[in-house]
Amino acid sequence: MSKIKIGGVLHSTGLVEVEVMSSPDRPCTVGQIMKALGAKGINVQFIVQCIDAQNNDQVTFCIAADQMELAQEILEELRQERSAGKIVQRPDVALISVFGPDFRERPGIAGTMFSALCERCIDILAISTSISTLSCVIYADRLDDAITALHETFDLPTAGRKR
Repeated sequence: MSKIKIGGVLHSTGLVEVEVMSSPDRPCTVGQIMKALGAKGINVQFIVQCIDAQNNDQVTFCIAADQMELAQEILEELRQERSAGKIVQRPDVALISVFGPDFRERPGIAGTMFSALCERCIDILAISTSISTLSCVIYADRLDDAITALHETFDLPTAGRKR
């Protein structure tokens, strides 16, 4: 079986995964959170939002660990305003992504990526996709294994190969 060609593998470290739990589903939850963080210079590198079975927003995102204290202050204020549940932090995470053109027209990339991580017993904490990128949050201490797994699994451009 031939390997799936992709554009490359990206990663980011020094992150904290933050979850804002059980916010009553109202318009603008994510917009309000992201606007407040951005106004204080906090860059969000990853974001996922969904509505749970109780019709509450669950927002998960990653920020630089050194910005967590400021983010916590902002989020606590928003949590109270929106009658949200708790704010959960998961420190020491990393973001790993595969990218390439036209992922929406190329089946098998997600299954291949997740299987490669699974074979090395790497927990996937959260997933986000776009037309050209598939990103996973994992524990930072497993990043080197994840990079190796993806480099061995996918067909990468020569410049993107690990030496």
